[in-house]
This record gives sequence, structure tokens and C-alpha cells, in this order.
Amino acid sequence: MEIWINPGCSKCRSALSVLDAENAEYTVRRYLEDPPDERELHEVLTRLGLSPWDITRTAETAATELGMADWPRTPESRDRWIQALAAHPILIQRPILTADDGTAVIARSEEAVRSTLPRSRAPEHDRPA
Repeated sequence: MEIWINPGCSKCRSALSVLDAENAEYTVRRYLEDPPDERELHEVLTRLGLSPWDITRTAETAATELGMADWPRTPESRDRWIQALAAHPILIQRPILTADDGTAVIARSEEAVRSTLPRSRAPEHDRPA
């Protein structure tokens, strides 16, 4: 799995702590330094089942400067939003966790992070004696 993070974000650090506590195997992508391109954004949005405006941090200065609050949220405007996210990765909600099973979540809660972990191990009390 891969997690897109901004190291300065407390939610990102919390998500990493959960992954580490669960001994999860993951790759860190510092998406401000290694921004996703438009193709990758299309893919992650498909995996998330969301539209680009759903993962846009509209309170960011860049969003205000672009006037994104007034942009239409229609299928025809998706590409415009994705182009803005690719050009200004600070606008992308974080952290985003892409799981090995093809799903993805915006991992802002411990529950969201845990939802991506493999369920291969039964809890201790459910194991046969």
C-alpha cells in the first residue's frame, strides 16, 4: 500500500503511527515533493469513488486565488479540477491511503486507516485452541 502524506500534517503522522503499530507494509509518498499527475489523480479518484472537488482543500490560499469556490461541480468540470490538483498539490486532501486490494481511503481517522489493513489474521480470541 501507499500513503500520500505531508509530513507537517498531524493527521498524516497519526495515520503513519497506526500503520506502524499494526506492522503494516507501506510506501510513503510525500506528495508535495512528488506530486501525482492527472492520470494518477483520475486513478485514485476512481479508487476512492469520489469526485475531485471531494478531495480538494478549498480553504487553501491557492484555492481562493483560483476562485475554486465558484467552479461548477459537474462531470464536465472534473478535468478542470484535476488539472488544478495536479498543478497545486497542496490542494489535495491528506492523507490518502491506497490499499493493495485496489481500494483507497482518505485516512483522516484511525478507523479509515484500519479499514485498509489485510484481514488475514483472526483476532487472538477467535483462533482455534
